[in-house]
Amino acid sequence: MRFADADPSVPLIRRLTLAVDDGYCTLRWLWPEGVEAVYVERLELELVGDEQSRDQTAPGKLKLYTREEYKASNGYMDRMTGFGAIRYTVHVCRMYEDGPVLLRQLNDENTVIASAGKADIHFSIRYKSGFFQKRKSVLMTVTAEVPVPKEALCYVRKQGGVPLNKEDGTVYPFVSDFAPGRNEMPPVEVAKDDYVRLFFTDGPKYGAVYRLISD
Repeated sequence: MRFADADPSVPLIRRLTLAVDDGYCTLRWLWPEGVEAVYVERLELELVGDEQSRDQTAPGKLKLYTREEYKASNGYMDRMTGFGAIRYTVHVCRMYEDGPVLLRQLNDENTVIASAGKADIHFSIRYKSGFFQKRKSVLMTVTAEVPVPKEALCYVRKQGGVPLNKEDGTVYPFVSDFAPGRNEMPPVEVAKDDYVRLFFTDGPKYGAVYRLISD
């Protein structure tokens, strides 16, 4: 499918809205005059790595939808499955001799993002040390419902108490992605009065996709 930037004089999609009810998302918009069909693009944004997250140029699945279908259904309805977020974009389509061309709007009025739910990430932290040792081992376990990129999580070490947030101590990254199920991290050696906790590296970004739960 070919795309082209929309000319300012071309009638475009306006006032795109969404409503979510019982696992279904309904899109409604104002149809441009003279446009009888559009392509609705669905792009699942969940479970992507740091470099690809919410890439606004990434292609999604396209579905042709006519004005008559819209009237009959009072909008465009789609079932929401999985975790994370879904970006819907409604494209005006122009037909040419060599095939259809979808118009790429520059004002974002034809794009909305719906939440499809969050995947749970459970973590537990245990400490192991001897009575007369100056250091102790930190044993971290991460249990995930879905694959989680290593960039999503970090652990924070703080002296004298458990960290309250990512800025409340020294931040350390993880070196491997987390597979679905139980992931046991290699032991980490810390001082006897140090404590550790897991946090999202970017709360707003990854908090929209995952739910981080301490066991």
